[in-house]
Amino acid sequence: MTMQLHLQQVPAANGRLWIRHGFKIFRRQPLAFSGLLGLALLASMLLGALPFIGPVLGLMAIPVCSLGFMLATHLALQRKTPSVEVFVAPFKLTRERRRHQLVLCIGFALAMLLILLLSDQIDGEVTHALMTLMKNDANSEAIAAVAADPRLIWGFAARATGMTLLSIPYWHAPALVHWGGQSAAQALFSSTLALWRNKGAFALNALLWAGLAFACSGVISIVFGLLGLLQLAPVASIACFLVLMSVFYASLYFSFVDCFMFGAPQSLLDDQQA
Repeated sequence: MTMQLHLQQVPAANGRLWIRHGFKIFRRQPLAFSGLLGLALLASMLLGALPFIGPVLGLMAIPVCSLGFMLATHLALQRKTPSVEVFVAPFKLTRERRRHQLVLCIGFALAMLLILLLSDQIDGEVTHALMTLMKNDANSEAIAAVAADPRLIWGFAARATGMTLLSIPYWHAPALVHWGGQSAAQALFSSTLALWRNKGAFALNALLWAGLAFACSGVISIVFGLLGLLQLAPVASIACFLVLMSVFYASLYFSFVDCFMFGAPQSLLDDQQA
């Protein structure tokens, strides 16, 4: 079934509301969302360990993962418990939509590989050298020498810029294929147009997420420092980061509904306004 989509412009303040709704729906199903995130991270690690094809499959899974969390939020709003089924549901619709989802996944993986390849050329693979040294527990002098290379900053900037630009057309694209029945190309265009028209809301949303991450890190460092337990601060930071990550993915659905009011049931709209 294809739902009627209507691209609309929302106030910049809605970027804050998406986060609020994300926390609200996470509190409704904390174990389910945390479990889905843990499963996604575990699958990513297992795929990354496979030679050659593993990392590519991991990149292909990213668009499906974001759509899976949107489906999880959709179920939680209906007082249902999300399960791992949300990650395979996008491929259980029509053959045409399954094909468009696969096109999106393959396109995302190829674009990411291109971004990483170009970034390696820009920094002369200094980033890889630094990661290898840290992985092998090299001495601090060797790590400091590589970290001081100015090309490291340029490589980081290239990766961050490339990934940010790639996220724009893919932000809503899988959901537009799943719920709107759009083709892969049309979905990429619609997603780009939606983020451009609502750039104020998305900019505020990104700034608030960054602020939350820095604030949590700072509070944890201060509290554990005062308690004399700084050695436990990294563990607490990881736990906090995982919660914020779960809430972030839970909030994606609300930005989609806001930008493409697709005739959602009134109960959902009421839940959003609560």
